Formats: sequence, C-alpha cells, structure tokens
Amino acid sequence: MRQVQFVSVFAAGPQGGNPAPIVIDAAGMPDAEMQRVARAYRHESGFVLPPPAGSDCDFEFRFWVPNHEMSMCGHATVGAVWLLERLGKVPGDRLAIWTMSGRVDARIGRSPGRDATVEISQPAGIIEPLADAKAGILEVLGIRSDDLAPLPIQNARTSRAKTLIPLRSVSVLDGLRPDFAKIERLCADIGSTGLYPYAVSDQAAQIVDARQFPASSGYPEDAATGIAASALSFGLLSNRIVEASERRIIIRQGRAMQRPSEILVRFNLDEGQVNGCWVGGVVQPTECEKLSS
Repeated sequence: MRQVQFVSVFAAGPQGGNPAPIVIDAAGMPDAEMQRVARAYRHESGFVLPPPAGSDCDFEFRFWVPNHEMSMCGHATVGAVWLLERLGKVPGDRLAIWTMSGRVDARIGRSPGRDATVEISQPAGIIEPLADAKAGILEVLGIRSDDLAPLPIQNARTSRAKTLIPLRSVSVLDGLRPDFAKIERLCADIGSTGLYPYAVSDQAAQIVDARQFPASSGYPEDAATGIAASALSFGLLSNRIVEASERRIIIRQGRAMQRPSEILVRFNLDEGQVNGCWVGGVVQPTECEKLSS
C-alpha cells in the first residue's frame, strides 16, 4: 500500500474536523488499492495523480469511500491541497484540479509563522423543492412535522445532490436519531446522496448548524461535509437566510460525533451576481486508526 498521510479538515478544535487519508503520489495506483485505503480507515480518502492530457490542470484528484468511488469530496480536496503546499509541491497561490465532477480551482493564503489556508471553488448551486418527500423524511429522522422550521425541504447541489431539511432549533438537530437502515432507499427515491438537516443558529452572523447522513458511503454520519455545506449555502440564499455577498457563512457540523467542525463558505460574485462559492476551513495533521486490512 502507498504511503498514506492524514489530515483533519474544517477542524474547530484539537479533536475536531473530518479526518481524510491522503495519498500524495497515487500515479498508477489501481482502483482496488484506492478502495482498500478507504475501507481500511473508514473515511473518505483522497488520491493525487498527474493531470489528464489536455485538461489544463495541475493535478487530478480522485476520491473513494469504503463502498464506492465519488466524483468530488470537499474536505479531501482541501486537505490534499494543504498537504501539497506543506510538502513544497505548490509554488504559486493557485491550483487547477481535475476531478470526476470537472475542474475545481484552489487558492492558497500564506502568512509568516502560520499554516497556509486553502479554499476550493464550487459552481453556483441548483435548488429543487421536494414537496412530496416530507413524510418519508420525518419517518427516517424520527421527528414530527412541528420539529421542522417554516422553510421548504429542498434538494441542492453544487457537485452532488444533498437534501436540505430545515429544523426549528439546534436542540432538535442535536437530538436526531435516524433510522440508518432506511436512509439509502429514501435517498434513492428522492435523488439525493445524503440527508443534510440544519438549524439556523444566528441569522445575523450567518451561522448555521448541520448534520450529514450519507446515503451509501459505508459509515452513518459525516463530521464535516464541504460539498453539502456549499449546497446548503445556496439553499439558504434561495430562502433569504444569508446575503448575496462575500460575507462569510459558517456551517458548524460534527458536534454530535464529538468532532466539532466549521466550514467557511463565501459566495463568488461577478458584477454583483452570485456565480459560485469558495469553501475552506482549518486543516491540521492527525492520525487515523486502521480498522481493517
């Protein structure tokens, strides 16, 4: 097995963030070996390869969870760019990355005496209402209709579709005990790759709490999900919960798993119109326990 390095991404404290095993030199690595890494550590894993010919990119990134390959993974992308910079493999402050979901841009901030910061791009979100999914979602999450906030349930995506479920309070969010056995079927029925219930914590400060229950990744909950947070930001924008500006949006996640996380999202504006976003957060080295061979 290739050398695997570990980072924790979007960390809000020493034990926070979402761990990501990263293989920096994955050129020629077979798919089965990539999947073995994800299965061994039970985390979304990132693999750095040379860019495809004609892509006009600096690297290609691939991503695996224990059960399958993914087209895009936000926290593994941020973590891999941070590692590349730390290892001296990024001379400039911009990177172009080829993924199965298309090109992703990264920008790197450097200041003396501090670790580099990394933000990655996501396109403008696509939002779709889910008027007929309410009953099934309530059943799977084990909540009542009055636990919902007076906002629509929506599918939103920048790279992968996530189901945004507005809850009336953070206490309802923290108390969720989903029926995990039913999530995959529900997500297949509604065209989603995961449920992303959320509660607005401080609208004036643009702070929102969320949890992510993936459809079929091979683990029940995610500590920090950059792709879901970017999708949520566009859902919040569509519901006028956040501003169409470059002000920071803070998505807090992972508290229920004792891995507190903060995902920072900023909209990208072109002539006053939102045409995408930047996603970033704190990255720190970590260790991952190998759970299987």
